[in-house]
Amino acid sequence: MRRILIVGSAGAGKSTLAREVARRLDLPLIHLDRHYWRPGWVPADEALFRAEVAELAAGPAWVMDGNYQATFDLRLSRADLLVLCDPPRLLCLVRVLRRRWAHRATLRPDLPAGCPEQIDLEFLRYVWRYPRRSRPRVFAALRKHAPDLPVVRLRGRADVRRWLGALPTG
Repeated sequence: MRRILIVGSAGAGKSTLAREVARRLDLPLIHLDRHYWRPGWVPADEALFRAEVAELAAGPAWVMDGNYQATFDLRLSRADLLVLCDPPRLLCLVRVLRRRWAHRATLRPDLPAGCPEQIDLEFLRYVWRYPRRSRPRVFAALRKHAPDLPVVRLRGRADVRRWLGALPTG
């Protein structure tokens, strides 16, 4: 396992898990949010972002977290493992609210400079709708671009602990 892709809803624990997996396996860590967002929450140019993701995914080893469905084809085809962080959506909502409070005066380590933690109604709707709208797109992309890619689905803290405990160390 040299290339691990971690996806899931906002608040599902992707970035936290990615940091721990990268640490345990001594792999480079890539937070896609740091590559997509520009100061003031301005999105990257789609073509430039896609080219950057292709370059990142071409690397020999990485732990990469982020959804960005428009780049699934680039990442799934290179990944050795897909990890879907899939806790209940109510827990994800609680976590994004808790995260907003915790980072009210500091920058999150997985976000670029100039992008302070923020929450709006559209974002909360995204989190709430993730299981019905976005999760099926993950599985559709998987079937299309990497049907034989192993998938680990983590639905809660116990799953995460068990899976992390079974990982080899770097």
